[in-house]
Amino acid sequence: MSLYASRLRHAAADTFAMVVYCFVVGMLIEIFISGMSFEQSLSSRLVSIPVNILIAWPYGIYRDGFMRLARRITPRSWGKTLADVFAYITFQSPVYAAILWSVGADMTQIMAAVSSNMVVSMLMGAAYGYFLDYCRRLFRVTGYTRAETRA
Repeated sequence: MSLYASRLRHAAADTFAMVVYCFVVGMLIEIFISGMSFEQSLSSRLVSIPVNILIAWPYGIYRDGFMRLARRITPRSWGKTLADVFAYITFQSPVYAAILWSVGADMTQIMAAVSSNMVVSMLMGAAYGYFLDYCRRLFRVTGYTRAETRA
């Protein structure tokens, strides 16, 4: 497989994972935790699709950097989990706030959604990491070794 095809497969896997995961989890948070209406949440999720398409691969690269750092610090699984959580929160929170603002959420709703998302991200970041690993395996990303095992 050519380097171009490998990178394309990697970008496709990261994009698929980001769009699917953020759509489902974001809608659940917005409706059931943040008190947004279904229509507001659906608007937010629809706006998030092109945004997630644009940021998916850069996020995957950003996350991979955290994973390399975590491997250097400790080979234990808690290091990789912590890296997933930290990467997810630091990258996604500003993007999420901008999406909510763009669809007309007020500052109270934005603060509730983003802060709830940060708390939930302690689970979501790690869960997204596992989902991203799964998608990369599913898309047969060349040279990918499962975010370096989560033993």
